[in-house]
Amino acid sequence: MTPHAETPVDPLWWSWEGAHGGWVAGAALTAVRDAFTGGHRPVRSLTTHFLAPVGTGPLRFSGTAPAAGRSTVTCLFTGHQDGEPALVGSALFGPRRTGPGYDGLPAPDVPGPDDCPPLHLPVEQVPFARQLEIRPATADRPLAGGPRAELLAWIRFRDGRGLGAAAVTTLADALPPALYARWRTPRPVPTAELTVHFTDALDDEAPEGWALVRIRTDHAGGGWAVDDSAVWSADRRLLATGRQARVVREPRDRRPPGGPGAGQTAAGTVNS
Repeated sequence: MTPHAETPVDPLWWSWEGAHGGWVAGAALTAVRDAFTGGHRPVRSLTTHFLAPVGTGPLRFSGTAPAAGRSTVTCLFTGHQDGEPALVGSALFGPRRTGPGYDGLPAPDVPGPDDCPPLHLPVEQVPFARQLEIRPATADRPLAGGPRAELLAWIRFRDGRGLGAAAVTTLADALPPALYARWRTPRPVPTAELTVHFTDALDDEAPEGWALVRIRTDHAGGGWAVDDSAVWSADRRLLATGRQARVVREPRDRRPPGGPGAGQTAAGTVNS
């Protein structure tokens, strides 16, 4: 049996030339969980490979249904738009279990959001930035030519949505690419693949309000970069970690937003 699901693309989450990659991955997770698992299993990981830009039309998902009776299941899915595959991926679902705990990635010791100044991303380039309030928690800023490829900021959704798994997936890709902290000139750094691992902090009621988000690049070369991200709740619980493979392109003229184009934003996705 191959279940099907459909979800509209929210125009509020438009990026340079297409839908924001983190939002697309979160929308895929919601569609897959509701259609293929009944929506009752906590998600443990989500991997999304972006094959083509996501435009304004609805995304239609097909995927494998989990075998009945299994507590841990993996769903493979494909997202189509206008009859063509735009993304493929997998989601792992499994119930909460008893076992030892360990916190090897504590939240950085930084001031709270009320003590951090706001950051306004250029909405003419990344319209989705209107949906977020961003407050950098360190001195690092995009396009400031700093010494390290890392950005750390408090972020919250302006519509007040809770920090469920789909929202956390969006936040894992909400900041500019970490290399922007070292550069002074923007260039496209599209995401080819994004994987997010979720913690048990999301098993029950979704946290609300601010999240602390960090993104950093430990290596870039050969036209590729690997970004690692982490998302913590306002009370400093780790919610998820992410890793994405990015294509580092040469600077080019930007198209004005407002409709589907040949690629997507440096903070979103494009086909490589």
